[in-house]
Amino acid sequence: MDETRIGVVAIIIESPDVYVARVNDILHDHADMIVGRMGIPYRQRGVAVIALTVDGTTDEIGAMTGKLGQLKNVTVKTALAPQKMQQ
Repeated sequence: MDETRIGVVAIIIESPDVYVARVNDILHDHADMIVGRMGIPYRQRGVAVIALTVDGTTDEIGAMTGKLGQLKNVTVKTALAPQKMQQ
């Protein structure tokens, strides 16, 4: 079995009217490792904030965050639990 890690991914989207659909497409492609999701449209600042709880291999998490990080006006930060877990 592949070792998985539990972690959190923070996503800040500037110009959400333009980029939220692209972000959602990427998240949909990786839905199998997303345990929870909270989205906050912060209209006063013109951004959207998404917080994810994930459970996946480092390769899977890296693939998703790498795709997100390539999008213009999207900032992504990840924190993973140090303990590896068996699926």
